[in-house]
Amino acid sequence: MKTSFDTDGMLFGILNDARNNGGLSITGGVYTGDTRPADSTDEDVVVNSIDLEQDALPQIGTSNVNIYSSDIDINVKGKMMLMANRSRLDVLTNEVLAIIRNARFDGCKATPANIAVLAVTNVKQHYVNIRVNWNIAK
Repeated sequence: MKTSFDTDGMLFGILNDARNNGGLSITGGVYTGDTRPADSTDEDVVVNSIDLEQDALPQIGTSNVNIYSSDIDINVKGKMMLMANRSRLDVLTNEVLAIIRNARFDGCKATPANIAVLAVTNVKQHYVNIRVNWNIAK
């Protein structure tokens, strides 16, 4: 049986390996749980698990992959506004989705599900939240 520590570790492993090998172009780091520095303004990826059934096979669960990027100034009708760097978030999201879709885990399947863009106002960043569904057969 797997735990949420296992699923976090699997996602961390594939994303950190991709970062170290040029397949993920973030300028910051890859983190699990609440280990991302609170004041980070880097492009970071954070993985955590929401739920994972126990004591029954297949185990079904959900994890989050959050991709952070600093906001940028955009001129809207003559006014400068701080907005999400949507083009950069799009690039990073597509990289992460490709990494997850191509990952191979023994007895486990990770499938990207829902995506949302959310603000982190205290550090002037936005992040993309990707929900990842797990089906674990052993």
